[in-house]
Amino acid sequence: MPVLLARSTRRRLAGAVTTVLAVTLGATAVTAPAHAAPLAGGTLAAGTTAAEGPAADPITDPIAYPKASPLVGAGLTGFLTTSSLTGDTAFRRYTDGSGQAYDGAVYLRSTATTDFLVFRGSRTITQRNLRTSGVLDVAVGTLPGDPRWAGAAADAVFTTVTTEAGTVLRKHVDDVPTVTVTGLPADASTVMVTPATPEHAKVSFTRNGLGQWGLLDLATGVLTPAAPGIHAQAVSATHTAWTAPAAAGSEGLRILVADRATGAVQEAQLPPLYSSGALQIALTGDWVLYGQKGGMGFSQPSTTHAITAYNITTKATVKVLDHAYELTSAPDGSLYARGGLVGQGEGMYRIEAAGDGTIGARMVAATGEPTEVVVTGSTVPPAVLDLDRTNGFTFRWTLSREVANPKLTVRHVRTGKTHTISGQPATDAPVFSWVDNNWDEDVANGDYTWEMTGEATNGIGPAVTAHGAFKVVRKAQPHDFNDNGSPDLLSRDSAGRLWRTDLFYRPIDEQRGLHEAGARTSLGSGWGVYDRIEAAGNLGGTPVGDLLARDKSGVLWLYQGKGTGNFAARVQVGGGWQAYDKITAGSDLTGDGRVDALATDRTGVLWLYPGTGSATKPFLPRKKIGTGWGVHNDITAVGNIAGGAAGDLVARDKDGVLWLYLGRGDGTFAPRTRIGGGWNAFGPLIAAGDADGDGRPDLVGTGRSSQSPKLYKSTGDWRAPFRTGEVTYLDQINANSSDFVF
Repeated sequence: MPVLLARSTRRRLAGAVTTVLAVTLGATAVTAPAHAAPLAGGTLAAGTTAAEGPAADPITDPIAYPKASPLVGAGLTGFLTTSSLTGDTAFRRYTDGSGQAYDGAVYLRSTATTDFLVFRGSRTITQRNLRTSGVLDVAVGTLPGDPRWAGAAADAVFTTVTTEAGTVLRKHVDDVPTVTVTGLPADASTVMVTPATPEHAKVSFTRNGLGQWGLLDLATGVLTPAAPGIHAQAVSATHTAWTAPAAAGSEGLRILVADRATGAVQEAQLPPLYSSGALQIALTGDWVLYGQKGGMGFSQPSTTHAITAYNITTKATVKVLDHAYELTSAPDGSLYARGGLVGQGEGMYRIEAAGDGTIGARMVAATGEPTEVVVTGSTVPPAVLDLDRTNGFTFRWTLSREVANPKLTVRHVRTGKTHTISGQPATDAPVFSWVDNNWDEDVANGDYTWEMTGEATNGIGPAVTAHGAFKVVRKAQPHDFNDNGSPDLLSRDSAGRLWRTDLFYRPIDEQRGLHEAGARTSLGSGWGVYDRIEAAGNLGGTPVGDLLARDKSGVLWLYQGKGTGNFAARVQVGGGWQAYDKITAGSDLTGDGRVDALATDRTGVLWLYPGTGSATKPFLPRKKIGTGWGVHNDITAVGNIAGGAAGDLVARDKDGVLWLYLGRGDGTFAPRTRIGGGWNAFGPLIAAGDADGDGRPDLVGTGRSSQSPKLYKSTGDWRAPFRTGEVTYLDQINANSSDFVF
């Protein structure tokens, strides 16, 4: 599993978005019907394509099939598998999955009535009759002249002996004298006998450096040469089929089919096949089946990984399976395949042609794995994601197998802003991640939807998808106008244009501090009519900051924040405000949960305007709460920076000394505490809200020509409310030093 990257203290949505693609499904073992039960629904009529046919009914009671185990034989009563992990071979019954595991090389062979297991040893070949328990032992050796293992078919074991006349193939049957096969060329080598039908065996051999094959009549012991096909051959009771090079001037392979009774040969009318040795073919009834072996493991989609059946009489084409690792013939003329169908899953399927010209596949044994890519586990956001309590969220999915082009799309419903995270998984560590590095992305409060998609790497089945929704919430920040949890700075230039600059706090490396998140955003012109503009916090009841603006005639206007970074149309909230030389807002001074405003008149009286939370009438009648405030040239409602009962106030006197007025929660303040001197180096002092994500509001001293802006992070301690000032990286603000910043 990957190591997830740690979150910084920046309150954004995701520290890392990681999709883990790993096979985690377990096998399921349940009872299955006898293999001779009729096919489930889903057979396709002759002349239809897979897309036109009805969907196959899911099989509810297959037996268990061992994962990662090739199918090496199918008989009358059971089937044989070999574990790719341990090398053990196991025989299992169709009825209930019971059976026996064996060491070494084991083969399943069948007549029309009986199954045999053949055990290949270095000195003895042992054939065991599963119906009668009878045993046939055939001696073999490694010395010159000793008989050598050549294979088995039906009830016979075959050996070869090299004589002066050449290679001799012999057939051994229990209680029957050994028979020498006729028809095998004396110069044949590398002879191998495998089942074809209960009455015939397929004999493959090399002659003059070329591969050849033929059919052996098990009753007469006569071998008849077959067509010189390449790569793959198949035999049924009525036909033989083989692959051959494409016609002159064409590329790829073709499949030829011969009628065993008449010898007539026809070419299956198929699309071009280019899979050479990976192509497997099989026969059942009037159908020839073909497809690339092991399509599930392909690293890219293929046009021929599906097992397709072509009817040599009607010319109909039907997709039988979405893929197969192996196809093997059963003694009753049907086929068995280890493979899968989308919607039904992985396992062993019985493929059978019906008398009405249809063909279909029924799952007999299941591994418990899906054929299509599915989500097997996930970690997704809760319905409500409080980013004041958590440092983001990690999306994580576990999928049944690798996907290509994985993508996560997260959409903010109110604004339509979309974050898309995608990546190509590595082959050795199939993971893709989105790391929030604190200056590329931002996440606003509100409702979100998300969608995860991933395409099947091998092209088998539809893309995997998952959907969901959640809500991001944070407490309101007085200087957060686009509702993304980080402060913004507003500035007005000499032409009266208003600008917004989104900020973020970078807690690492040599550029630790407050940064601009991107290019500043224009909020419109005409703001030169105001002689006072204040970021006022949430006065109007929305979860984002608002503006108070006083025009030159003393009328006060409220611009309610919309959460998009801009403001609604102004609302007049009062007149006569020209009496005040300083105005500030943004703190809850009365402890009622609503933002209040403060103003000092030109006689030095401090007035409190308790907030109502209403945009049309944001203040109750004013209250006089102090005198002597004319000594200050700036007051700033900073929120609760000092651990008291309510919001606090800092005030800078004309000598540049900064004082803390600790809020009592009743609209009044405790006696002032000296913070420090030298603050005249700054322009306006701005309550930035929680700039560094530690849960406490902070202060920004805006720059003058001799001083760059600095961030003062609060401590929560009234005796020393601010840490040492940190350098800020506000290039756009610095470049427009003549602008009014607030």
